[in-house]
Amino acid sequence: MSSQTTWPSAATTTPRTTRQLRNFIGGEPVDGVGGFDKFNPVDGSLLAEVHEAGPAEVDRAVASARAALEGPWGRMSVGERAAILRRVADSIERRFDDLVAAEVGDTGKPETLARDLDVARAAANFRAFADVVSAAGLDSYLTELPDGRRALNYAVRKPLGVVAVIVPWNLPLLLLTWKLAPALATGNTAVVKPSEETPSSATLLAEILVEAGVPAGVVNVVHGFGAGSAGEYLTTHPGIDGVTFTGESSSGTAIMRAVAPRVRPVSFELGGKNAAVVFADADLDQAIAGLARSTYLNTGQVCLCTERIYVERAIFDDVAAGLVEQAERLRLGRPENPATTTGPLISQQHREKVLSYFELARQEGANVLVGGGVPTLGDGLDGGSWIEPTLLTGLDNSHRTVREEIFGPVATLIPFDTEAEAIALANDTDYGLAAVTWTSDLTRGHRVAQQMRVGMSWVNTWYLRDLRSPFGGVGLSGIGREGGHHSLEFYTEPTNVCVQL
Repeated sequence: MSSQTTWPSAATTTPRTTRQLRNFIGGEPVDGVGGFDKFNPVDGSLLAEVHEAGPAEVDRAVASARAALEGPWGRMSVGERAAILRRVADSIERRFDDLVAAEVGDTGKPETLARDLDVARAAANFRAFADVVSAAGLDSYLTELPDGRRALNYAVRKPLGVVAVIVPWNLPLLLLTWKLAPALATGNTAVVKPSEETPSSATLLAEILVEAGVPAGVVNVVHGFGAGSAGEYLTTHPGIDGVTFTGESSSGTAIMRAVAPRVRPVSFELGGKNAAVVFADADLDQAIAGLARSTYLNTGQVCLCTERIYVERAIFDDVAAGLVEQAERLRLGRPENPATTTGPLISQQHREKVLSYFELARQEGANVLVGGGVPTLGDGLDGGSWIEPTLLTGLDNSHRTVREEIFGPVATLIPFDTEAEAIALANDTDYGLAAVTWTSDLTRGHRVAQQMRVGMSWVNTWYLRDLRSPFGGVGLSGIGREGGHHSLEFYTEPTNVCVQL
């Protein structure tokens, strides 16, 4: 959470020189009731002052979304909406550099990562769901009755309505567009609450949507925190028809409580304590490179990242040595430097959390093979939220370090002896988001992958996605599935029409 600051009252005439990030409601920027400072995680400098939405601003945003739903947007055909989504993708590409700058400023991630992953996927998400909704069909049945009569039963989709879209700070633009594109494709309107840590790209995207022809009010953005702020006001608002959320499991629990009295549908992609299993017959070079990527990408701040690595005992030392070498090759530095591979954590507060787990690991008897602390970088960077890529051994599934989500650049290596043991260890968790199996025996790869109690199970790869495939988790990792027609099912209410012939 960013440090809050007391702002001047709305009536003050004192000029503000720091960049302002306002709420975006009904197609225009709107001041908040107060605000908070957003700091650059690279060097700790002040990045922007963010306007915090109060109950009145959230009311206004929901009303704006409702009016747009009942206006021309709600009467558009699927083809018209799909065409607008494709124009949005084109507009994202025209504003590509601006969006990269927004993501890098908020997160500190390397520019190369923001370009290749975050912003590229944002455009791809809109095109993908324009295609999905254009090709989607619905059930229809010719019903024959015993008395010789016949009836035609067919389903039609209706938008869910006004959807609250709450997105996290780790991949803010990617995950916002992953939710917003299918919501718009199916005719919904939205009120977006980005994380307080990453307000920039959502604000910019709202402007881009209007530029691309999305009517004013279809997408609104309110800034703030969770409890006692915009997040709570939004999820408890009687005008919200559904909530889609990606973030911590505890926040998902709070949102479920908020919507329960009104029985609103939710789609949750929550935390993970993801496992990788490495068999002795794996291609070690491929496996080690893949494990390094799945552990350290985006400084470990990806819900799908690997935090538990189970290695067949015969190759345990080789894998450990290879991962240490991979960690030592990572280059921490300024995001604009092409040589930089790894950025900071999102905030000083999150770094304190990750460091507390490093200390817990030591107390639990872990061996720190590499990392485990805060680097000294110089070049004006030591005020940022930097942390060392870390690798641990000497723990097992009984330890908190192995059971609780850390969400940083760290994994624990644990040996196993048999396939059955590896599967049992990987499934011994309250989470169930993703898993990876590394083996050259594809029969075993299929067999093991299918036994993982997760929503996504990879073999000899990681983070390879087809946007039509189901995405989500089980247990503490979430409720529901997104992707392809699975997203359409959440964002619409089917109505069956029965006509006697």
